[in-house]
Amino acid sequence: MYGFHRFQAVRLFIWVVEALLDEQFELFVSHDILLEYEEKLKEHYSISVAENFLRSLKELPNVQQVEVFFKWQTLDATDPDDNKFVDAAFSANVHYLVSDDKHYHPLQNRDFPVINCIKLEAFKKLLNL
Repeated sequence: MYGFHRFQAVRLFIWVVEALLDEQFELFVSHDILLEYEEKLKEHYSISVAENFLRSLKELPNVQQVEVFFKWQTLDATDPDDNKFVDAAFSANVHYLVSDDKHYHPLQNRDFPVINCIKLEAFKKLLNL
């Protein structure tokens, strides 16, 4: 994402960060997810912004780090990095994996592991925002 698109994305999804800070939901992350967050933040922002955000994330009482003991490789090879989010969701026994990414669509047709994937707009409605 570049220029306007990056600004637009931040503006469109700031409600997620605000809801997290207000402890309106719990976020479960694995070590691999935190590494990806760090990588993506450093691509678009300064190192200090990335480090401060991750430090804050780790200190929030509603952010839990989970250990992933089994890698399911549930998703196809289109974007194998997406599997880390499925693995963490399964390990944490979450209610929902929230994403607009089409790579998660196959989860709806699987009997096991059961992962309920919903889009951001549906999540926003669940939070009554």
